[in-house]
Amino acid sequence: MLADGELVGDGSWNLTIYVSDMNMSRTMVAKGDMHIGGVMLKLTESFEFKKDWSDHALWWPQRNKWLSRPKHTLDQYGVHADAVLHFTPMHKPLRVQLPDLRYVDCRIDFSINTFSAVVQLCKSLGIRHPEELSLCIPLEPSHLKQNYQSLKEVKRRGNMSPATNNFIGMTRGSSNSLDKSNGGCPATPPPPRSLSATPVASQQNGTLRRYGGHIYSTQSDGSSDGGYCGTPPRAASLDALDSLADLSLADSPIDPGPQSRESLLTPKSLMERARMNVGWLDSSLSIMEQGIREWDTLQLRFKLYSFYELSARPADAARLNQLYQQARWQLLHQELMCTEEEMMLFAALQLQIELQTLAGGSTESVDGARAPSPTAAAAEDEIDAALSELQAQLEGGPPPSGDITSVPELAGYLKYLRPKRFTLKAYKRGWVSCRDGVLRIHSSREAAAAGDAPSVVVELRWAEVTPDAHPAQRKYAIKLEVPSEDAMHEMWLRCENEDQFADWVAACRLGSRGRSLADSSFTTEAASVKALLALQKPQVGVATVQNLPHHIQPENYVAPRFIKKLKGKLTQRVLESHANVKDLPLLEAKLQYIRAWQALPDYGQSLFVVRFMGHKKDSLISVTNNRLMRLDPNTGDHIKTWRYSTMKAWNVNWEIKHMMVQFEEGNIIFSVQSADCKVVHEFIGGYIFLSMRSKDANQTLDEELFHKLTGGWT
Repeated sequence: MLADGELVGDGSWNLTIYVSDMNMSRTMVAKGDMHIGGVMLKLTESFEFKKDWSDHALWWPQRNKWLSRPKHTLDQYGVHADAVLHFTPMHKPLRVQLPDLRYVDCRIDFSINTFSAVVQLCKSLGIRHPEELSLCIPLEPSHLKQNYQSLKEVKRRGNMSPATNNFIGMTRGSSNSLDKSNGGCPATPPPPRSLSATPVASQQNGTLRRYGGHIYSTQSDGSSDGGYCGTPPRAASLDALDSLADLSLADSPIDPGPQSRESLLTPKSLMERARMNVGWLDSSLSIMEQGIREWDTLQLRFKLYSFYELSARPADAARLNQLYQQARWQLLHQELMCTEEEMMLFAALQLQIELQTLAGGSTESVDGARAPSPTAAAAEDEIDAALSELQAQLEGGPPPSGDITSVPELAGYLKYLRPKRFTLKAYKRGWVSCRDGVLRIHSSREAAAAGDAPSVVVELRWAEVTPDAHPAQRKYAIKLEVPSEDAMHEMWLRCENEDQFADWVAACRLGSRGRSLADSSFTTEAASVKALLALQKPQVGVATVQNLPHHIQPENYVAPRFIKKLKGKLTQRVLESHANVKDLPLLEAKLQYIRAWQALPDYGQSLFVVRFMGHKKDSLISVTNNRLMRLDPNTGDHIKTWRYSTMKAWNVNWEIKHMMVQFEEGNIIFSVQSADCKVVHEFIGGYIFLSMRSKDANQTLDEELFHKLTGGWT
């Protein structure tokens, strides 16, 4: 029997390939020993016209994977006669929401792993250190109401809305839905959006439907309007997606618009905040393998809070601005909590940034000279960082006693409190000393000098140090959570003034890291605390900013919980705080905003709802750049801390989806309820990877090492 000039019956079969560019299927005779490259060559030679097909590859929808190795055979991939392959472009249009909430349409390689795709995207956007960022799926408010594992159980029972069902499929890497009546070809998607349009979803004229990552509306007459503003893009517009050189990320619009704001969620509890981490894509899989299709929307966000050499240099302007924008929207939507004084400082810095942006401050360096080229500026960054580090080491100075052989000690009268359940305890006054990372409390200075045994001894190593300052009320307290075998014991210190407060915060932080007061960073740490306090003290009665470019809208400057409290006073309060930062240049103001953000107690904590083995109730796990913490879901109190420095291994049982982390003090085993366990595994591996970065100016990104640390055993 002959078919297309070849004999059928010698182990060959008819292979169906859908060609997406032509919207048609082709059938060709294939054998199991045919190479993937030979299959594509034979397919393209059968076309009546010539075209550059170098960007095309074979996609296998049923198995949800790319046949990306041209030297592999069909047998090696397991392709048989019942398979329907797609011959489709690897680079596809994707809408990406940047950290500053702007949308950009670009071509992304859907065939490579997500980590590599992010690296390529950041290179096009001019964002340095792409290993700190990743892509995530936009969430809806309903996703914060239930855990990911609970949603999967609802899906298994078949009682789920189409939108939520699609979201679960995307986060698990489902294959594209196929239209069975069309020979296995993909169902017709809604029309693509305009290049300049912002997604719009409305229920006024019909019902909402979802295709891939899209939400689009169906009119009452059954027709689809695409759900987006504007008209579908032209082919010429699609060609322009390859170039992002004209897009400047160093500055952002002051107001991104209500539709962009609506894409952000405001968690109402720690549990809801933990469920926001469900949308991260798997860095080891391609975008296509995770259910993302052409013209879907993804969010580009800073994922790992371990930032390499942030500096107010023009070479880092785009990265600095996008990080500032992400911090800003986190604060305004209450992903992180802060005090009223801190909120006023953030609002004042934001106002200064906006004033400097309108004045064109981004085009010049601090001294007004023309900005150097990115390459030269990057080299200067590395040199300046090395010199600053060397200077800090040389200027560490002798201990307070002036004797370089003595062990430095910080001591003074403080008030202290050790809270206990069901009892009301007041602060006591005592002579508190800190030496070699150990806190000792005596009843008086004389008792300490006489060598009496201290009434309280606290080992600061691995303690959680949380400053709690209210400069306007002259209240300066330090919360210490000290680890023990079973839990974290809480203790409070209250200082008399900001100088004492800064010294003790610095001493406690050094002690928690296992360092003594002889460390050269003590002076720098105390100075940074004082500087932050100085910025939080409003200058009452100072002259206000003349000719404000716009009226201060409360929702654009402060979190919702402060709006009602500061009603009628917000503008004046912001202007009083602005007097402290009115002389800061643009990049320095953004850097100061980021530093204040990093000083918040909850900064850098990525939360997950977990269930420990042997427990029936859910708990919270916080993953940070140097430790894991178990938190109380209701209060957020630290129950237990595990440091990466004592971690021996971390792995996942992929069959039962349990994660085990091995520490020197013991192992912990838990299942992740609010996301897939791979997300937590990747966070831990990602932080370990970032901690291994060198200060070599010519360092290259070791993608192989990243995947070894984050990929797990799949």
